[in-house]
Formats: sequence, C-alpha cells, structure tokens
Amino acid sequence: MTAFITLYLKKTRLDLIGLLLGVCMGWGPCLPVWAQPAMPDISALKFEGTADAVLLSVNVRFDLPTVVEEALLKGVPMIFVAEAELLRERWYWTNKKIASAQRHMRLAYQPLTRRWRLNVASGPITQAGMGVALNQNFDTLSDALAALQRLSRWKIADASDLDAEQQYLAVFRYRLDTSQLPRPFQIGTLGQADWNLDFLIRQPLLLEHNK
Repeated sequence: MTAFITLYLKKTRLDLIGLLLGVCMGWGPCLPVWAQPAMPDISALKFEGTADAVLLSVNVRFDLPTVVEEALLKGVPMIFVAEAELLRERWYWTNKKIASAQRHMRLAYQPLTRRWRLNVASGPITQAGMGVALNQNFDTLSDALAALQRLSRWKIADASDLDAEQQYLAVFRYRLDTSQLPRPFQIGTLGQADWNLDFLIRQPLLLEHNK
C-alpha cells in the first residue's frame, strides 16, 4: 500500500511538471527575460595610409543601456576605450603585433551645470592626469554620445611600421571599461548583460592611400 501511494505521488508530480512545461511552451518562457544590449551599428570603418601614418576612421553607434545612463545621471563617470592593432600574418607562427594604439574617453554628467563632459586621452585617465586630455562640454547626452562614438583620422601606426610586401590584419575593439568603475559598481556589474558593451572587428588591412 505504501509503495502504491509513493508511485502515485511521483506520477502526480511528473504530471504537474509536464503541465507546467506545456503552459510555458504555449505562453513563452517561464523565467524572466532580461533585456539585451542593442547590437552596435559599426559603419564607415576606414584605414587611410598617408606618407607618415596609418589613420583610422569609424562610427560606432549604440544606445546606452538604461542602467548605464542612470549611473551617469547619478554622477558616476563612464570610461570607454577604443583599441586598434595591426598584426602581420605569419603562416609558420602566430601573427606578430606590429603596432597598437588606445583612446580612453571619460564621459561624466555635471549636475550643477547640467552639462556633459568628455575627456579624451591616449592612456588611462586619472584625476592627476586630466590636464593632458582633450576636454569637451556638451549640452545634451546625445551630442556627447555622437562625439564619443565617432573616431576621425585617428593615428594608429607610423607608415614606416608597414612593409608593402607583407599582409596585415587590422583589429578594432570598442568597449565600456567596467574595471575603472567605483568598486561597488564593479561588483554589481558581474554577470549583468546590460553592462557588456564590447565590440570587436577583425579584418584584412586595406589601406586607402592619400597624399
């Protein structure tokens, strides 16, 4: 009798599980679906060769996730990093890095003036080194983002770094550097997709030559 009751309860439990699964399949996922960051619109990626340098121009369009915008409005600066690398292809070994460059962009909201401030530098931006950065002020977030997402004729290598007889790969990465957030925010961003703004493009280097 006890064995019969145990088997009956197990069967009833399985039936309930099957019913719940059927409802979930009919009405959509049972678990909450977290919003995913919008895919970036990367356009006008161009490498330009001059007599002296290799220049990079690109537009990286994306919408700020709500959590990032809310943190900015609370006075938490966000630092975006653009990175470019040129690699020489080698069939007998891993590719060799020929040149690399970084651009660090610190976006902050100033509540007293209700304006947005963008600092740009070739290395990590600290309070002590803020004076060496290019500083710009904007009235709206959309204007600040437009400047943040557009790179124009950025020097990433010297022309002498390249050999005309060799083939090269160009790697471009654009990301929100959460490691430079205040410590409590760093912990809060772990596993949160809304903070994962990280875009990467790898392609053969095709230079548009201009004098």
